[in-house]
Amino acid sequence: MSKAKKVLYIAQEIMPYLPESEMAANGRNLPQAIQEKGKEIRTFMPKWGTINERRNQLHEVIRLSGMNLIIDDTDHPLIIKVASIQAARMQVYFIDNDDYFTGRKLVSDEEGVEYDDNDARIIFFARGVLETVKKLRWTPEVVHCHGWISALAPLYIKKAFAEEPSFRNSKVIFSLYEDSFKNPLSSNFAELLKLEGVQDEDLQAISEESNCETLSKLAIDYSDGLIINSAQVSQSVVDYARTKNIPILEYVGEGFEAYAEACNQFYDTIWDNGNEE
Repeated sequence: MSKAKKVLYIAQEIMPYLPESEMAANGRNLPQAIQEKGKEIRTFMPKWGTINERRNQLHEVIRLSGMNLIIDDTDHPLIIKVASIQAARMQVYFIDNDDYFTGRKLVSDEEGVEYDDNDARIIFFARGVLETVKKLRWTPEVVHCHGWISALAPLYIKKAFAEEPSFRNSKVIFSLYEDSFKNPLSSNFAELLKLEGVQDEDLQAISEESNCETLSKLAIDYSDGLIINSAQVSQSVVDYARTKNIPILEYVGEGFEAYAEACNQFYDTIWDNGNEE
């Protein structure tokens, strides 16, 4: 069996930058555990407005910042920041933008009202991560996506970035969690997310009434494997994944060590399946 050597984590939440949750704990501990098992890792998350830059010692990476991403005919500057988790000996890259993240929470504002541009935020984050990895000239064998904010990465890797050296051979794994937003995405979401290489026929999971569940199904359409990361997840999404005949790692409830080992083996299995001689 051939083994994956480099793993890219595209995470929605990571401790200590956000409060502890199932996803934030995995975002913090899984990359460290996989690194300790001998793999090279890189980790990205959004620079949510609740993150204290001074306390967490974030600083901008000038050589990676400065690109503009066009969404809905508007330029949005891409700002890259970085911080270190010393105990884990790992760096975390942050995708930032004044319009989408500065002063803003994850899904909804202080009054609990969901942001009406969450769809554009998803697009900006996924494209920002992939453009930055491309700039870094890093070539992950496995890309592991956690949370709704990462759900467009599989589509973009397999379509828009399919010929990029950084992602040409990458295998993508999507982790399904209980987390979700409630409001439907905008009716023109499919148009907003189009890039060169992404056609109408690639977006069959998207409709005018798309929601978090739809987004997960789109991620599964372009993933090489699925990890069920919460005890309670959408059965509809799991059933959909089973129709795709992709490998599925069922929920591991025996503790973190068992989960990390299962993920490590799953990475190697997915990589090996795509590289059989």
